[in-house]
Amino acid sequence: MQACAAALVFAVGFAFCSAVATAADLPALRAPVAPVASAPAAIYSWTGFYVGGQVGAGANRSSWSDPFGGGNNTFTGGAGVLGGGLLGANYQWNALVLGVEGDFNWTGMKTNGTDFVGDTIGTETQWNSTVAGRVGAAFNRLLVYGKGGAAFARDRSTFTDLAGNSASSAFTRTGWIAGIGLEYGISQDWSAKIEYDYLSFGMQPLNFTTATPTAYASSTTLNAQEIKAGVNLRFGSPQ
Repeated sequence: MQACAAALVFAVGFAFCSAVATAADLPALRAPVAPVASAPAAIYSWTGFYVGGQVGAGANRSSWSDPFGGGNNTFTGGAGVLGGGLLGANYQWNALVLGVEGDFNWTGMKTNGTDFVGDTIGTETQWNSTVAGRVGAAFNRLLVYGKGGAAFARDRSTFTDLAGNSASSAFTRTGWIAGIGLEYGISQDWSAKIEYDYLSFGMQPLNFTTATPTAYASSTTLNAQEIKAGVNLRFGSPQ
């Protein structure tokens, strides 16, 4: 009886020691790790100043009225290239972006034709410039905007009579601009845009006298449509 009890104690002790040894060989349990939340994507900021360059194309439409002969002639020119620079500033409040922008462009836009008598008349826009306010809605990196303000243009108008004698007059016009555009933030420092503008200038009196002499008195209006693409370097905006 005692021998049986001793054997039972020995078996239980052996099993206990084996269990302890096996447990020691198992890898230690690790505390559960809480999942790391990913940082939210940064919201693009349009606040700050910028300078840029742009190129594009435009077309003039001029109307000539002759108070003496009673003629009224309207000419639409073909597309001409344009290019120049700009500077501006934006301030963003939530999705609303307010700004001001000025630009200057050299242009190759021309219109010409003949009046009801047969005289040749034409207008060449040598440069134009605008100062406009901008109002836009920001969808993170995409800005949709409209603009409006003052416009200026340097024109050279020419008149050639039936005898081939010519006269010209150059002056600066004042008018207004309205436009719409899209701008995309490539990075916090660079953005690209495409824009459509309509420029309108009021009546400008003209008086020509050629060597014949032939006198021609007229008044002209000028409108222009432009499409421009550009790249802006932005600075001073929060990162």
